[in-house]
Amino acid sequence: MAASETAVPSAEVWRPSVNPWLIAVSVMLATFMEVLDTSIAAVALPYIAGSVSATNDEATWVLTSYLVANAVVLPASSWFGLRFGRKRFLITCIIIFTASSFLCGAAPTLGILLLARAVQGAGGGALQPISQAILLESFPPAKRGMAMAVFALGVVVAPVLGPTFGGWLTDTYSWRWSFYINIPIGIFAVFMILRYVEDPPYIRNAKPGRIDAYGLGLLAVWLGCLQVILDKGQEDDWFGATWIRWATLFGVVAFIFFLMRELTHRKPLVDLTIFKNRNFALGCLLITLFGAAIYGMITLLPLFYQELLGYTALNAGWAVSPRGIGAILAMPIIGMLTARMDNRWLIAAGFFIFAVCSLWFGEATLGISQWTFIWAIILSGFGSGMVFVPLSTTAMGTVRNEQMGNASGLYNLLRNVGGSVGISIVNTIVARHAQVHRGELVHSLAPTNQLVQERLSALENLLRTTNAAGPGITTSGAYKILERTLNTQARLWSYVDDFRYLALACFACVPLVWLLKRAKPRKGAAPAAH
Repeated sequence: MAASETAVPSAEVWRPSVNPWLIAVSVMLATFMEVLDTSIAAVALPYIAGSVSATNDEATWVLTSYLVANAVVLPASSWFGLRFGRKRFLITCIIIFTASSFLCGAAPTLGILLLARAVQGAGGGALQPISQAILLESFPPAKRGMAMAVFALGVVVAPVLGPTFGGWLTDTYSWRWSFYINIPIGIFAVFMILRYVEDPPYIRNAKPGRIDAYGLGLLAVWLGCLQVILDKGQEDDWFGATWIRWATLFGVVAFIFFLMRELTHRKPLVDLTIFKNRNFALGCLLITLFGAAIYGMITLLPLFYQELLGYTALNAGWAVSPRGIGAILAMPIIGMLTARMDNRWLIAAGFFIFAVCSLWFGEATLGISQWTFIWAIILSGFGSGMVFVPLSTTAMGTVRNEQMGNASGLYNLLRNVGGSVGISIVNTIVARHAQVHRGELVHSLAPTNQLVQERLSALENLLRTTNAAGPGITTSGAYKILERTLNTQARLWSYVDDFRYLALACFACVPLVWLLKRAKPRKGAAPAAH
């Protein structure tokens, strides 16, 4: 207890010896690189599959292997930062991430690529929480809101740029450049961190003890099971697959033992007692829900443009890229407002705006243009900025500096888990509801229906005038066109359902915001950015 009490004053009086904005640029480079690479790799999957002679289902393990390793390292990053020093640990993670990026790009087979991606995920897992901790310790409390807004700007814009930039790299050069692009960024980030970043005294003098190896092992098992189930569940019919039932059993048992271990161990890998902090616990719940909503939206929109409107990956990326404009406009404004007003108003407004935009997307038809939803996309980016920064400030406003690494790791982990859950749910709804709507729509296509007969006759005449096929072939061709139209309309309505469910989820979060206490960050307390 005495050690804890003496750590706070040293954290309060310490200030970096360089301009903190140089530190902000240094740590933002690493985080931007990690977030950008995740979305770039997703765009390149079909090209990766063809290059390494794999199916599309096998190629999705390129994402899964990364996410599993990333999720395991995230909550453990606090211990590693205390054990080896945050600066040294951050540089090591960047080097691992950059080197494995080269190996990913040079991989001749799927097996080597998956191994390199797992190593890359382990290196990238600590980049966000460690970068946040360094950034926020470097600024005085009065300037942390603006610093966090600048940091979050890079993290929010990166997933928007990723599909566009990744599509351009893949189409113009090769999917391998989706990984090679990390090399110059990583080298520059290491140079900046070596030059400008330093550890505060309580990090240099920390004695975290031996790592909780059992806790780390249990963490790896339950998070790994969860991530694999979420990524592969829809493909294998969820609990209809035997392996998913077994993976769920192992994951649940490992999770229970993990909780018991961390709550009873003298020096746990992850300090779960921090959830006694009401604002932190509610903040984690809200960021999990919003992570599901925003990652679900980021997944749905490009997929809608590509699958139903026939856009290329690059054009779909351009269509959703205005979200970055909204985020860029929001961040400096929100950064200033967080220190001047009750952040709960900003958070509630952000959830409400995002919900309205989701309802707006629910008006989609097959006749929309690339820019039909431009204002909804811009506003959704603005709304996400209104949630991420003030929610982080409120959730972490009473967390002491020596708890910040642990809290930041948990906060980022739950946001990522929420994102994985959201992506899994929206993909499942698209697939399952398309079947439901097809069954509903087919009732209106009875052969005795006069309108159906007229439509079939018109299609047969059209086919007859465009080729010399016989009457039987033109009839079957007309039925195929009708069936394709039916499937497309059913798929469209499944997307509409998804958008409306996302809106309902965000509307439901608005009253939860007011359960938070109004937080006034005190000296020595620091928020964790998105």
